[in-house]
Amino acid sequence: MIKGLFETHLFVENLERSIDFYSNTMKLEQCRFDNERRIAFFWIGEAKQSMLGLWEKPKEQIDIRHYAFECEPDWVLNDSVNYLKSKNINYWNFLNDGSKGPMVFVWMPAISIYFNDPDGHELEFIGILNGEPKPNTEKRVVTYQEWLEIEHK
Repeated sequence: MIKGLFETHLFVENLERSIDFYSNTMKLEQCRFDNERRIAFFWIGEAKQSMLGLWEKPKEQIDIRHYAFECEPDWVLNDSVNYLKSKNINYWNFLNDGSKGPMVFVWMPAISIYFNDPDGHELEFIGILNGEPKPNTEKRVVTYQEWLEIEHK
């Protein structure tokens, strides 16, 4: 019955700032703007496949949310950090080892890196990796190199 998630919506404090971020930094195609209602919509990936809606609200009405952009795993591994650096965007992982590179969720498996939008929403670039999920592995998050070692055991 359900085939996927078509759209998600976020409250933002400054619509123009967020339009700039999602258009120019995230490279999403804006498909609707309504100044009277203070809303903007963007296609995620191909048009008519998935949508992000932004609704301007006062700061006290904004709850911080998380969502992930699906990307090619090789891009997440090799290019995502440099892309975020080029846009002066802070990024992080959950490895707790001082590194800031992409991490692998072994239970999926997927490679991922986190960052924030201008309102503090937690965003993620994620790419599903080939291989079998390893839900019973001691660590739930590992480096890509550790993933390769786990995968080849």
